[in-house]
Amino acid sequence: MIWCVAWVFSGPEVLPNGGLFGLLIIFYCALIGGKLLEIIKIPSVPKIPPLLGMLLAGFVVRNVPFLSDVTYISNELSSTLRNTALTIILVRAGLGLDPEALKNLKRVCIRLSMGPCLMEACSTAVISHFLMNFPWKWAFLLGFVVGAVSPAVVVPSMLRLQEKGYGVEKGIPTLLIAASSLDDIVSISGFNACFSIVFSSGNISNNILSPLRDAGLGVLSGIVLGMFARHFPSSHKFNMNTAGGLCTLVLSFIAGTGWSKEKVRVQKIIGIAWDIFQPLLFGLVGAEAVLGPLALEKARMSAPHLESYSKDVMTVAFLSILITAPNGALIIGILGPKLLTRYDTNKINQAILLLLFLREEWTKS
Repeated sequence: MIWCVAWVFSGPEVLPNGGLFGLLIIFYCALIGGKLLEIIKIPSVPKIPPLLGMLLAGFVVRNVPFLSDVTYISNELSSTLRNTALTIILVRAGLGLDPEALKNLKRVCIRLSMGPCLMEACSTAVISHFLMNFPWKWAFLLGFVVGAVSPAVVVPSMLRLQEKGYGVEKGIPTLLIAASSLDDIVSISGFNACFSIVFSSGNISNNILSPLRDAGLGVLSGIVLGMFARHFPSSHKFNMNTAGGLCTLVLSFIAGTGWSKEKVRVQKIIGIAWDIFQPLLFGLVGAEAVLGPLALEKARMSAPHLESYSKDVMTVAFLSILITAPNGALIIGILGPKLLTRYDTNKINQAILLLLFLREEWTKS
């Protein structure tokens, strides 16, 4: 039915080798792959994350000869869909932050976001330089690709724990959601700096300082727009790639602080949007990886002699996502309820009622 409606409006685009046809193939294959893994149940182990099935489905679509021959998605459409999915998950992350917990844990959040990211990027750079014979600038570019935390894995997993009350009292979900988002800002900033150095666009000092400028503008824009959006709960590129994600996170966080009851309704709407875009994101990631294709596309356009390094970066990026993303979601689901203390609202309410009862008895006597 969906295909017929799309054919009426789009014509050749929904036929084999058309853009919408490829998009529908990846969407439905990723959806079926995720549902199949949800059906698999292992005793005493949480359900296998559906994102593993979505990743594998995207990988199969791209590598099975028959499917790959009839499935074509333009780089522009793929990039737009990935950015849309990332925007949705960052909005969910911003709305899920607890202002009080974030205020108390701001220093820990900064250390938790910058420390592991920089250590992982540096260790990956050293290993890839000596084992894969990467030049240092390519090694650090790969390091920041691998060092990025996936908010599409961390945010939904921590929000599920938060909804069940695990770690809420100490602000653990808020801490990890905020830290993972900031971790990605650091990774994207480092990647953009290394990307510019590798392909020699501009001087080195400008390439290093521009991500810091982007981050500052992103925070400032997010605060201004967030203050404006607080009262209304109902683009173009400027070569500032780092600013967008941070602006989205800060905007949704600031706006959510003024929405009170409306915040729950907005969270439900964003949750539905994420359910729709999740198969697209992980299906496309399985077909292409995320940051990896950027280097390959640039090498093909302007530096063909660097294409081999770009292919290696894309391969390592996909393998790291395939191995770590489902395992990370599974480990969070297993260890979260065991290591975090549950915040039982029923006991709190019972204690309040008991205090009120004792107060009335005391006033009567």
